[in-house]
Amino acid sequence: MKVFKFGGASVKDADSVRNVLSVLKKVGYHNTLVVVSAMGKTTNALEVVIKQYIDKNPDLKQTITELRTNHKAILTDLFEGSNHPISETINAIFDDLSLLLDRNKSPKYDYIYDQVVSYGEIISTTILSAYFDFKGITNEWLDARTLIKTDSTYRDAKVDWKETQAAILNNINKKSLTITQGFIGADTNNFTTTLGREGSDYSAGIFAYCLNAESVSIWKDVPGVLNGDPRVFEDTKLLNQISYEEAIELAFYGASVIHPKTLQPLQQKEIPLYVKSFLNPEGSGTAVSKGQTLEPFIPCFIVKKNQVLISLSSLDFSFIVEENISEVFSLFHKYQIKVDLIQNSAISFSVCVDNKFGHLDKLITELKANFKVSYEENVSLYTIRHFNNEAATTLEAGKEILLKQLGTETYQIVTKQ
Repeated sequence: MKVFKFGGASVKDADSVRNVLSVLKKVGYHNTLVVVSAMGKTTNALEVVIKQYIDKNPDLKQTITELRTNHKAILTDLFEGSNHPISETINAIFDDLSLLLDRNKSPKYDYIYDQVVSYGEIISTTILSAYFDFKGITNEWLDARTLIKTDSTYRDAKVDWKETQAAILNNINKKSLTITQGFIGADTNNFTTTLGREGSDYSAGIFAYCLNAESVSIWKDVPGVLNGDPRVFEDTKLLNQISYEEAIELAFYGASVIHPKTLQPLQQKEIPLYVKSFLNPEGSGTAVSKGQTLEPFIPCFIVKKNQVLISLSSLDFSFIVEENISEVFSLFHKYQIKVDLIQNSAISFSVCVDNKFGHLDKLITELKANFKVSYEENVSLYTIRHFNNEAATTLEAGKEILLKQLGTETYQIVTKQ
């Protein structure tokens, strides 16, 4: 069985949905599980809905109406203006979203977030499945929340692999075309959970692992994995082959093409991952598998923006020792702060971190109880894997460097944005 994942850009409008069908016809769709994200910028729009709901903003109903109207326009285009039953189905899903917000009693942001944003994937897959049926392509739509079982860590749920594998094997027909959602699962109380932003790639990896899939293909608007984001770096090149280990390294440092958690389950069963272009589905793309580290072997450039650089030193100028570092990392864990770079000396300790859960202020307050603390927000972390002097010199040009770190294979700088 093959697992295909299509992201938001690949289903952003009616033409894009038609193209997904075209891709499947070219590459084959039997014995295939298709994992789909929300359409276009729907997740961003639903994040606005959440903020307006929490802020009691009177524009909330209008925002939901606009989102409903956008999807209705896609339906009208896809189904050639016919009065297709899918219109009533999508309206009912939007009504359910409004009802959820009316009845919700929880004040917890992360819980509300997961219940609301999941509607994006439910809507997109419902539309895709109905369109395939409309075009004579038999398929089965499945709710990923009945398949991927997790704990209750909302916005970053941990998978219960035993329960998930049982649910997937009991519900998916390996000989058919199945359409399901990326990004979402459910906890033991059947409340919706999400696997972290960009978690649809991870969903594809989970399904592939549990199904012992032949391969996973992630369909993007780029020809494959490039050695840098072409929106940031010039003269980027296609990487034909990457080993699992190298891909995990690139993902850890922030390469956006492959989700950091996607590769571990695939590596365990040596399931190859292909990153291909939905604009050119018959192109070779990039293969991520066991074997050659990198082909061609060239520097790879990564940038993570909107980071925070935190510098600590002891209040009495004593050494920063293991006990201090353990205390600091305990606080990082407590406040869900991801550490992307560490540098320490005898009396100081610096980290570049990601504050995606918004808990920085609480962290700083606790750190100040035992350390002298300084920090700078909105910095950028640049990483070069397999760097050389030319690549490092080019990257440094014109930047105000706050911190620099060199390893055998990896070069990193923190700069002002």
